[in-house]
Amino acid sequence: MNRAFVSIIVTILAAFLFSGCKTEYEKMVKKELGKGIRQDSLFLGLRLGMSSRDFYAHCWELNKQKVIRQGSGNTSVLWDLTELRDTADANFYPKFYRDSILEMPVLINYKKWSPWNKEQSNDTLLVDVLALLKRWYGGDFIHIDFPDIGRVYVKVDGNRRIMVSKVGESQVKVIYTDLIAEGRKEEENIDE
Repeated sequence: MNRAFVSIIVTILAAFLFSGCKTEYEKMVKKELGKGIRQDSLFLGLRLGMSSRDFYAHCWELNKQKVIRQGSGNTSVLWDLTELRDTADANFYPKFYRDSILEMPVLINYKKWSPWNKEQSNDTLLVDVLALLKRWYGGDFIHIDFPDIGRVYVKVDGNRRIMVSKVGESQVKVIYTDLIAEGRKEEENIDE
């Protein structure tokens, strides 16, 4: 579902780019990329553009410090996110392009979530995560409503895009993307 979700988002955002009128999102991307400023910081000292070797070495150190540990299914990194109103699990693992972090998807859920605990729903979590991201990165998010997946919140700072949305009943997904590297990757795929 994660790949399908990302594929849908990319397809829909690309459709906006090729439509006749400029959307608020398109204007934001053009303005931010036009600044020529790189914003690569993510969290825990991780950054867009980080090599796979540096990512693994950094995670090894964070693991030794007991900041992170092995995530779900041994396919992600698990971080106990304590900066929300209640402790949450944040599972993440980057997507690399040319041995550099292109994208960092993060799945977040409250540890105490249950279907009958409305205070731990992803509606509450979404508000909590958006507030945290605003504290970390400043500024505001715009929202885009999609018929198939619902509302997605987006913020672009320089080359860094942050997208936030609900997934299922209990999770919120945050996707950090380097728009410049993504553009290069798309150009290379067109030439194939």
